[in-house]
Amino acid sequence: MNINPILLEVFKNRFSSICEEMGVALTRTAFSPNIKERRDLSCAVFDPDAQMIAQAAHIPVHLGSMPLSVKSAIMHKELEDGDMVMLNDPFQGGTHLPDVTVMAPVFAGEPYPLFYAANRAHHSDIGGVSPGSMPLSNSIHQEGLIIPPLKILRRGEMDEQLLEIILKNVRTPEERRGDFSAQIMANLTGIKRIQELSKKYGSVTLKTYGRALIDYSARVMQQTVSEIPDGKYRFVDHLDDDGLQRSMIPIILEMTIEKDRAVLDFSESSDQVPGCVNAVRAITLSCVLYVFRCLIDQDIPANSGCLRPIRVITRPGSVLDAKYPAAVTGGNVETSQRIVDVILGALSKAVPERIPAASQGTMNNLSIGGKSPVSGQEFTYYETLGGGMGASMAKNGENGVHSHMTNTLNTPVEAIEHSYPLRVRAYGLRRNSGGAGKFSGGEGLIREIEVLAPCEVTVLSERRSTQPYGLQGGRSGACGENLVKRDGKWQKRPGKFRDFLDAGDRLLIRTPGGGGFLPPEREKNER
Repeated sequence: MNINPILLEVFKNRFSSICEEMGVALTRTAFSPNIKERRDLSCAVFDPDAQMIAQAAHIPVHLGSMPLSVKSAIMHKELEDGDMVMLNDPFQGGTHLPDVTVMAPVFAGEPYPLFYAANRAHHSDIGGVSPGSMPLSNSIHQEGLIIPPLKILRRGEMDEQLLEIILKNVRTPEERRGDFSAQIMANLTGIKRIQELSKKYGSVTLKTYGRALIDYSARVMQQTVSEIPDGKYRFVDHLDDDGLQRSMIPIILEMTIEKDRAVLDFSESSDQVPGCVNAVRAITLSCVLYVFRCLIDQDIPANSGCLRPIRVITRPGSVLDAKYPAAVTGGNVETSQRIVDVILGALSKAVPERIPAASQGTMNNLSIGGKSPVSGQEFTYYETLGGGMGASMAKNGENGVHSHMTNTLNTPVEAIEHSYPLRVRAYGLRRNSGGAGKFSGGEGLIREIEVLAPCEVTVLSERRSTQPYGLQGGRSGACGENLVKRDGKWQKRPGKFRDFLDAGDRLLIRTPGGGGFLPPEREKNER
């Protein structure tokens, strides 16, 4: 079939709009503030071979790794119309346990699935040793309930026994039930819209243009890679520590560009570590997809075709390709950010005018859990905090935003204080935290929370001892800081810690600033 470029554009927007509508359905029907307010979720549509065709503008670390989850579900389950599969196992296509993927086949007049609709949402608790399921762990078995690919819906009927097992292993079962139902509704929305599209254009046309969109993205990516000068580019950066051992962890990349192909070799990076910052290979692939997609200045689908001209080499058993039963809860949120920093650092040597300085390089994960003094029920609050973006050749870095592998909103102060026994004492920009330069790095944030009931706090954060780098003479951004106030005294805490607070104690997080770009003007004048 000949591909009509106008119809190709139509299908590009139709598929993307389906993903966006799925996201709206999930957001509006979810129970937890983490999904409803922060929008810690992602939606996408896949072809029969589990190749991603389109995605919504959601979370990069979710979307780049979701194809492996869909592929795992297809491999493990025979799917019928009305079925849906749930999974979160990082070693079968997931990322970390709080991120639960729900996928559904789309039958549209064919005896086999025409497409797959899938979404991933971060649940604010999935069990494990710490409220929020983001512990300082040394094994995945401490991090929560592991869900292999299992059918949560069978021919449209909920598997209540499976759901009951899951809900018995979490601290906030009613909230989880509501969020799982929202994920199911999102997929039902996607199924309905794809079936409408198939009825209008026919299944053959729909499949053909789905493949054409993947091919189109691959061609554009090949052209983009061909514009990078041929050569080998090496860059090294470090994670602060793994939460258990206070030693830096090297992330090493050797990137080779040859014509319209790129090879990214991470095999010299650290072995997997005892603590929770190990990343599975799916996360590393997500980071590569994200960075190279950012090099494209056209409005193309960020789909599986973008990785076709790129080869990613990882070493099994390393911190970027961890093996079971490695602890992985921080790999998805923290190590992913450092992988991006390393890829951008290598590219800055090849195309320096196109690459920004390092952004804050962390998601500043905060989990608080305990019992509500009003309802007597357990609560779990989870949030990631924004920081400074890196400056670029074009402008200063943005202040106080999520960057790179996360794309969530903040949780509004009103929502926090309404839903949890917490009081937000301060929330604003952290002045003078961005790196100096002709274009200065963005400012970090300050978030101070007073707990109104005894609770357990876990913080997973990075860039507390290694600064976000500046480029082309720009200065580094300021490191972040974590502090706890008890008995009227502030105590500095490490980047990764677990603590127990009493009513009236406070937690203060100062997030890192972004790196600057080019030397500061005064320094240039002095020269």
